[in-house]
Amino acid sequence: MAFEGLSDRLQGAISQVSSGGTITEADLKQMMREIRLALLEADVNFQVVKTFVKSVNERALGSDVLKSLSPAQQVLKIVDEELTALMGGELVPLNFSAKPPTVIMMAGLQGAGKTTTVGKLAKFISEKENKKRPLLVAADVYRPAAIEQLQTIGQQLGFDVYSEGTDADPVRIAEAALNQARLQGNDVVIIDTAGRLHVNEELMAELRNIKAVANPQEILLTVDAMTGQDAINVAQSFNESLDITGVVITKLDGDTRGGAALSIRSITDKPIKFTGQGEKLDALEPFYPDRMSSRILGMGDMMTLIEKAQQDFDEEEAQKMADKIKDASFDFNDFIAQMDQVNKMGSIKDIIKMIPGLNKLPGIDEFDVSEKDMARVKAIVMSMTPLERTNPDIISQSRRKRIAAGAGQDLQAVNQLIKQFNQTRQIMSSASNGKMGNMKKMMNQMTQNGGGGMPNIPGMPQMNDSDFMSPEQKEKQQKEKELQRRLKKMKKKRR
Repeated sequence: MAFEGLSDRLQGAISQVSSGGTITEADLKQMMREIRLALLEADVNFQVVKTFVKSVNERALGSDVLKSLSPAQQVLKIVDEELTALMGGELVPLNFSAKPPTVIMMAGLQGAGKTTTVGKLAKFISEKENKKRPLLVAADVYRPAAIEQLQTIGQQLGFDVYSEGTDADPVRIAEAALNQARLQGNDVVIIDTAGRLHVNEELMAELRNIKAVANPQEILLTVDAMTGQDAINVAQSFNESLDITGVVITKLDGDTRGGAALSIRSITDKPIKFTGQGEKLDALEPFYPDRMSSRILGMGDMMTLIEKAQQDFDEEEAQKMADKIKDASFDFNDFIAQMDQVNKMGSIKDIIKMIPGLNKLPGIDEFDVSEKDMARVKAIVMSMTPLERTNPDIISQSRRKRIAAGAGQDLQAVNQLIKQFNQTRQIMSSASNGKMGNMKKMMNQMTQNGGGGMPNIPGMPQMNDSDFMSPEQKEKQQKEKELQRRLKKMKKKRR
């Protein structure tokens, strides 16, 4: 996950003072110190950290936070709001021209992932923006590999790539590409410009000339999140020379502190428009500051999860699956189909972190289902006959032995999978039919199995209702408990 180190530190800073129920000014001072250290260690710019911590501290001291029944929740809310504001407040969409083609000029240093981002952006625009037809322009004439890479990406995605090779002038290429786009009826032109290892005047002069000819609606700077504080200097230099319209941050899935990316919005006053997480051409997400803040603070990100599900799940198939779940006719063919659909959405670990409350469960950080685990499960299911996959209830002990031998697994693994499948099928059926009592009873039985773990998923923690509550619901529950406590106290006094 992006900003994982920062996320752990910030959550730790807030949780340190949340256990006692009340917060003193000394507690708040310690929390602010931990938040400051967490941001600095994550490579957030010093001046940005100073302003951020001051703002959070003033809001916490200037309100009734310290006197409230749930001060830690109030502080969390303030940190969330300030972190969202730090990253820009709200989504800033792409600016499309009223008269096509819309021109998007991509800029950045070598190695930032600019050419790959051109492909990702083209795919995003063609799928999300009324099926627009982009033309990709190979204007990086200094790196033959960049032209070849863009042509390969164009072939993969089915988009035209305009190129004149390595001997042409990049400014003339941009101009000719625009003329071709108008003739072909392309809605969008995305220009892949040259980069350098470092910012220099020769590069900036060329980019300014391309800008003058192409008159782009968007100038997007591609910044590598792994470059640390230098990312801020790069962003400042490009912004001063080109007046960029937005930033794309790449490699947020890498082993990175990523905090420098949080500083770019404050330093340049230009929005982060997209983040890239992964090499696949669909690994580009619009940047929602509020959602990223929720993820960093461990509050989940249901909206992104829902959008991922809507993107990857077929509505008609989903309805068929819902009907099967309701009448408990869900079989192993459906199980494999759902597993493949979930795989498209990303890793199980990342999906768990998007679900509010679930990411706070003890031991959840250690829980993950690796590709190897998925492959083992799939091997067991595919070792079943078509009749067995369709009718799981007929799988006798002798059949299980044959399945285990066919999958190269032991008998215990097959037994555990079938047991878990049957229990999950009952739970889903009870939930869809509104039988919550039965569902809770079965969930308790499952979590008690093997010392609190789900069958075949070691260490899966037990879930309580409160783990899935929003801060407002938790505060309401705490107020009700406090009221009950005071009523009991009053009754004792009367006696």
